[in-house]
Amino acid sequence: MTKGMLIAGTHSGVGKTTVSMGIMAALKHRGLKVQPYKVGPDYIDTSHHTVICGRLSRNLDTYMMGTDGVRQIVARTAADADIVVVEGAMGLFDGIDSTEIASSSHVAKTLNLPVILVINVHGMSRSVAALLKGYSEFDPEVRIVGIILNQVGSSRHAELLKNSLINNIPIIGMIPRKKDIEVPSRHLGLYMAHEKDYNTKKMATFIENNVDLDAVLELAEPCSLPEIADLHRPETEVKVGIARDPAFCFYYQDMFDALRYCGAEVVFFSPMAGEVPDVDGIYLGGGYPELYAKILESSETTRKLKSLASDGLPIYAECGGLLYLCKTYEVDNRTYKLADVVPANTRMTNRLRALGYTEALPLNKNFCSHKIRGHEFHYSLTECDRDARFAYKMLRGKGINNGFDGLIEHNTLAGYMHTHPASFPVEKFVQKCREFKRR
Repeated sequence: MTKGMLIAGTHSGVGKTTVSMGIMAALKHRGLKVQPYKVGPDYIDTSHHTVICGRLSRNLDTYMMGTDGVRQIVARTAADADIVVVEGAMGLFDGIDSTEIASSSHVAKTLNLPVILVINVHGMSRSVAALLKGYSEFDPEVRIVGIILNQVGSSRHAELLKNSLINNIPIIGMIPRKKDIEVPSRHLGLYMAHEKDYNTKKMATFIENNVDLDAVLELAEPCSLPEIADLHRPETEVKVGIARDPAFCFYYQDMFDALRYCGAEVVFFSPMAGEVPDVDGIYLGGGYPELYAKILESSETTRKLKSLASDGLPIYAECGGLLYLCKTYEVDNRTYKLADVVPANTRMTNRLRALGYTEALPLNKNFCSHKIRGHEFHYSLTECDRDARFAYKMLRGKGINNGFDGLIEHNTLAGYMHTHPASFPVEKFVQKCREFKRR
């Protein structure tokens, strides 16, 4: 049975991502098959995990997927791994609103995983004992089995910390301040994995020198997982083109799997390179189109999307994909002409416009008869034409305008909400692609 652990932090910014990636690298360099996961709706950390471990990292989110969905994903993807490493999100107990749902602690309980807690001890000595007491006793069902102290300033600081934590949860790592293994940030979070050159050997050596990796392995415990029946994958009937390049890089691997299990062949293409695939539908994910607006403006893909959409080609777009399908896109006081598929113009602003989980009520029951859950995170502002039509009424989240999201034009649906196949009707999208192909 595959063993695992969850690496959490006391709060955001304590270094759990750096520690998690380092531990993944160190375990991989020991020759282990490491299956990585990330708590929450995060596209960026998973890209780093995938590069480091050589295995596709998955998201575990009890809000969007439910507890059964989390267990199912791990059961399907970790069976041949030697060890599971789950990177937490925010602070250990931080969930949606004031609940445990979607928190790292909820995922740990769902999978019956022990927790290794990362604590930033900068500016602390004996106070760390009080902090740890609170975290370890807050929820008895969450088992903190070891701690890693980050940002240790000196050998004297280390000694003070050890003396303060005698007869407590074991210290399995003490990490000195070291800037060169951190991943830099920007307005939407960390840089993607393809934008960073990794020296995984250096990362592994650093962790081996500062963390008791043998203790990490000893503290890992078997994951609590259900039996999984073999999923029947139907014969491929249609092709779905998925935009994947530096401008469009925010995707769940689960969405690709869901498309395949609904009978679609996934074909990746690059709008930045001007590629126009011969497909029966297109999926445009989120990403950083604002960084590549000039390239996209002159792209052959951009010029042809309007006629493809007018012809009825099914197109589904999220966030960055929505911006790309607008008539114009203003970035840094320059306006770019883009695909002109949906009746709206958009512009980047200098402040966060929306962040958090979403829940949407579809306005057309033929499209979907149940609520759809997802998340939104953007700095842009999209202004629609007066006759714009929407797909969703937002029960949670802001959407595009006045609590509505999902612009509809022809067979195109484009919104700010990032969705997950646990609730998004992937099969309906694939059916639309079938109907287009059979015309």
